Amino acid sequence: MKRRTDPRHQERINIVKILFEKEFRQENYKIESNSNPGQILIKRKVIDKIITKNAPAWPIEQIAPIDLAILRLAIWELLYKKSREPYKAVIDEAVEISKQFGSQSSAGFINGVLGSLVKSEPKIIN
Repeated sequence: MKRRTDPRHQERINIVKILFEKEFRQENYKIESNSNPGQILIKRKVIDKIITKNAPAWPIEQIAPIDLAILRLAIWELLYKKSREPYKAVIDEAVEISKQFGSQSSAGFINGVLGSLVKSEPKIIN
């Protein structure tokens, strides 16, 4: 695992915080579209469909907002980010962030959703 002081880990935490905050401050909360959080929000509807597909027992509105923010970031990194990291590193980071900010069940839930996604999307592994 990367250290918590690793700049990439800190950047992910900042992105999760921005996405989480955006859930509660819809109006008057501007995010530049060329930033990573902005790119995630542009793809939000598509990412949410992917979450729904890979977590069929959980309607999107019942998923904890922090878990949603973590999943949105991880899925964006796995499928849409231009400079890709190994999928195992992305999943590990998502699980570690969920342990830090989510509930006791967040890590298992996030790992399960992302594991299901990796199995259904072979392009992630390549």
